[in-house]
Amino acid sequence: MQPVDILAIAAHRDDVELNCGGTLIKAARQGYRVAILDLTQGETGTRGSARERAEEASRAAEVLGVTARENLGLPDAMLVNTPASRADLVRAIRRFAPRTVIAPSRQGNHPDHRITAELVRDACFLAGIGKLEPGVPAHRPRKILHCLTYREDYEKPTFVVDISGEFELKLEAIACYTSQFDGVIRAGEVQPNGEPLLDIVRHHAAHYGSLIRTRYGEPFLTTETMRVDDIGTLEVATF
Repeated sequence: MQPVDILAIAAHRDDVELNCGGTLIKAARQGYRVAILDLTQGETGTRGSARERAEEASRAAEVLGVTARENLGLPDAMLVNTPASRADLVRAIRRFAPRTVIAPSRQGNHPDHRITAELVRDACFLAGIGKLEPGVPAHRPRKILHCLTYREDYEKPTFVVDISGEFELKLEAIACYTSQFDGVIRAGEVQPNGEPLLDIVRHHAAHYGSLIRTRYGEPFLTTETMRVDDIGTLEVATF
């Protein structure tokens, strides 16, 4: 497999579309090789089937413009951070060899989301240890970003990506999941307010955009302090 620049890893098909779809579209437009790794097939989901979600994920990947999308086949609603699941993810990370990995928020309603965030961090580190799973060359990603979309209630974003030019395509990718989202008012970490789901997604994106004085945005957290070399070029006006 040809290495990718950015790998978005999520528990379920449709998670990346909801959380960082605009950022993936923007990165692909900027010329980066972008891939998605869904950890489960969504077989225990209340709506739809694993087969339906696979077809929807394929269509959404085309909208996002990613170069590859794979599924690790771990058990839905029963994700655990074990030596076996870490080994599966280590091998996948090494095959994709990304520089940057996007992971879920470290907190969330669905246990799979929280476990995935922990699992991704552990596997990214272990992927750099050559004597582990020696059948695949070692590779440790340089950076991990955690999505904070819908979950900035407990941590302030480190930065927000301007997705004003990509937002409508993000909605188009989300809308590919008809089995999951037709007629619903909540999904994943998106809490209901009585409006249709896509309207709530728009409200959230507009709020994040307002934090950086743009129309729409997606927020991210890094556990490392961000480096600045030139304070004279900092973006986002104070007043």
